[in-house]
Amino acid sequence: MMDDKASALTVRQMQIFLSAMEKRSFVVAAQDLGLTPPAVSMQMSRLSETLGAPLFEKDGRSIQATTAALALVPYAERVLDTLHEAVEVVGSHQKKKNRLVRIAMVSTSRNFGPHLIQAFKQKHPDAKLEIAIANRQGVLEKLESGQADLALMGRTPRRFEVDAFAFSKHPYVLISHPDHPLSKFRKIRKSDLVPHRFIVREPGSGTRVVHDSYFQKSGLEPPRAQEMDSNANIKQAVMANMGLAFISAHTIDLEVQAGRVAILDAEGMPELREWFVLHLRGKPLGPAALTFKNFVIAEGNSFMRKFFATLPFPI
Repeated sequence: MMDDKASALTVRQMQIFLSAMEKRSFVVAAQDLGLTPPAVSMQMSRLSETLGAPLFEKDGRSIQATTAALALVPYAERVLDTLHEAVEVVGSHQKKKNRLVRIAMVSTSRNFGPHLIQAFKQKHPDAKLEIAIANRQGVLEKLESGQADLALMGRTPRRFEVDAFAFSKHPYVLISHPDHPLSKFRKIRKSDLVPHRFIVREPGSGTRVVHDSYFQKSGLEPPRAQEMDSNANIKQAVMANMGLAFISAHTIDLEVQAGRVAILDAEGMPELREWFVLHLRGKPLGPAALTFKNFVIAEGNSFMRKFFATLPFPI
């Protein structure tokens, strides 16, 4: 803790003192600092009073430094050097922060999210991007704890408030193995699906919500289902002809093109939802994060249309 004398010292006094030491004149120091000579003289008098020792003696039109002044010089220089260094360090930190965008995205978006981010990076090469891919709960935790500035996800959270901006349609489809009997039918009714086995995600995931609501809205008994912890595992199970699955069309583009899975012509499908870019309500975004948000809002839809141009239905 500083004593009373140290706390009374000011940075301006240190600046004036060092200038007076260099110029050996209050008048010249005043001109150098843009002050009046009386202002310089007053500040040096206050500094002397605070330290309890005279710092300068008049010698005609010039001034002479006392032994106390000579002893003070290295400390005054150290104070100013330390402050200049602090300003540079904080400025450098702020520049890095201004260029940083921390983005969390749900696992469903991993098929296009990195490509969307790369499209942004090409337009803004100075931006530094940190990406985290997790399930819905993981993304919400990163957003709420401040570990992510922005999130890409398909459903907005309920437990805390966000500012969310839809940037593209998000189609969910029903898929099967290409040799599954239902793949040969058109206009499959919901009731026709109940006897078949399904592969589902964990409760709370967007895919599981689509699955559950699809049957609940029609008052149908939910079909038998096996739970799996990722879309990748669900796709593998469907390709092994283990069952049917509701899934984001944005996760199966390559598998459809390769003929590994079939999109079924089921009643009420595809179900169109939304992709959102969002952040905590009231949280100010840094320059780069704000630029990324605006980029997604302005160009996200056209990017998605081009990226998923091979899907068998428009989005």
